[in-house]
Amino acid sequence: MVEDELKMAALLRRGLMSEGYAVDVVGDGEGALSAAASVDHDAIVLDAMIPEPDGFEVCRQLRRAGRWAPVIILSARGSVDDRVAGLNAGADDYLSKPFAFAELFARLRAITRREAVERPAALQVGDLVLDTVSRRVSRDGSPIALSPKEFAVLEQFMRHPGEVLSRSRILDHVWDLAYEGQSNVVDVYVRYLRDKVDRPFGRETIETVRGVGYILRDDA
Repeated sequence: MVEDELKMAALLRRGLMSEGYAVDVVGDGEGALSAAASVDHDAIVLDAMIPEPDGFEVCRQLRRAGRWAPVIILSARGSVDDRVAGLNAGADDYLSKPFAFAELFARLRAITRREAVERPAALQVGDLVLDTVSRRVSRDGSPIALSPKEFAVLEQFMRHPGEVLSRSRILDHVWDLAYEGQSNVVDVYVRYLRDKVDRPFGRETIETVRGVGYILRDDA
């Protein structure tokens, strides 16, 4: 648990111990990074507003270092932008202060039931790189500006390189099951991506598999 307010830290520690958890407590970002590097914890309860680096940056650094313990960020800032920032930093959940202990315990049980699966911050296929934290894309070191939907479609391809993805699979992951827009929306966005990530670099890595869908090939 990472919390710099001593009374809150003591209260949370007692509550967590009463639920059967063994709890390590640190009070700042440097302590959090050190503790997370030395022990494989089942979960990390991370206050956002701690002495530098703050909770968001701690989470980013943990993910970049390949530490995949589930993280719940606690914060008095509960705006949508703050929650989005926390989740984009790699957190598994975000709980706004004040909160009920029962809710914190329930969320901890939920995230610790999940299998810890590696979720790299940066995806790379050949010379194409997509950073899921900073939301940046580059090819051969040159930045590429993508819209949010273009980014989401490319991310889907880069999580499954060399695998044929059907149009319906892409549609389900990037849009939703209730999508009622134009039926060729996947083809439209694949064309957008080719115009941005392939053609300017003399590549043809996004290929059509006739009658099935598309595949992203590694051209390294």
